[in-house]
Amino acid sequence: MSQLIAQDAFFMARALQLAKNGHYTTKPNPRVGCVLVRNNIVLGEGWHARAGCAHAEVDALKKLHDVKGATAYVTLEPCSHHGRTPPCSDALIHAGVSRVVVAMQDPNPMVSGRGLEKLKNAGIEVICGILQEDAVNLNRGFIKRMTENKPFVRSKLAMSLDGRTAMASGESQWITSEQARVDVHKLRAESCALVTGINSVLADNPLFNARVDFDVVQPVRVVLDSELKMPLNARLHTVTGRCLILTCANQPEKAARLLDAGFEVYHCAEKNGRLDLHAVMTFLATQQINEVLVEAGSILNGAFLEEDLIDEMVIYMASAILGDQGRGLFHLPHLQKMSDRKIFKLRDARQIGPDLKLTLTRD
Repeated sequence: MSQLIAQDAFFMARALQLAKNGHYTTKPNPRVGCVLVRNNIVLGEGWHARAGCAHAEVDALKKLHDVKGATAYVTLEPCSHHGRTPPCSDALIHAGVSRVVVAMQDPNPMVSGRGLEKLKNAGIEVICGILQEDAVNLNRGFIKRMTENKPFVRSKLAMSLDGRTAMASGESQWITSEQARVDVHKLRAESCALVTGINSVLADNPLFNARVDFDVVQPVRVVLDSELKMPLNARLHTVTGRCLILTCANQPEKAARLLDAGFEVYHCAEKNGRLDLHAVMTFLATQQINEVLVEAGSILNGAFLEEDLIDEMVIYMASAILGDQGRGLFHLPHLQKMSDRKIFKLRDARQIGPDLKLTLTRD
């Protein structure tokens, strides 16, 4: 029995590797891989490349003529419903596979387990839970959107050795190295949405896109603009893809001008005169946003942290000192006692060029 489990883990590891081929392109769908095996020989492989394209199981099956009696290793429960494509569970049944090994169930509570049940009812042996933790890590954002109706939130920060993000004057380009900036664009590329505040837009007039040398579905750009200060000629408007402005201001004429300029403007609930960040996250989930990358100043980062909305922080630390008059990472005026401190766990530390990249999570 242990030998069979080892074999299942081996082929599932390959399926997970295949799933990563769609790392930058499957949004808003999950990243899924599939391996078809018979007598310990790989017959075919597939992965989900892009929303609207074949799912991993179908991608693997379409390359083969005979898979009867084979085992299908799939990183996510085969779907049982009609979406843009037919159910993958039906495709596996019709192909004649005798066994399906799944890393994890579909996190959507409306459909979870139904694909597995359909396979079992067709007489197919089903095993679930092989390398589940790896599968969960691959689709953290999709899982959180399905189970909590909110996206996974990662905050990207760049700082000096003394924890400063800019000089007292506001000058900040560039704290970190070119290698770190290239790495940030990869973070952007894997995100469904990039979120910033209007103050950052007014100060830097950024393009705010993923500039990479591989195929990518560009993330949606989201600007939190409580008072609707967005300039009509902001460079955000010149980049291909959606740009959302979220506001709690009642300024229909300004909103109409921004709509005419090509922006999307949405009204969200307010809290203490500012956008309610919990409402913002719930709204982004309705837009099928799985993973959010926050790139903002200390005020907005502090607000996200205060509302316990940051799931992960990625901090690039440069070997430089900016001095005690420089600007800090987070504006947290209500944090006065040690008992109120925000605690994160260090998950990874690695060198990127001359800089140190730290990855921290809440738990």
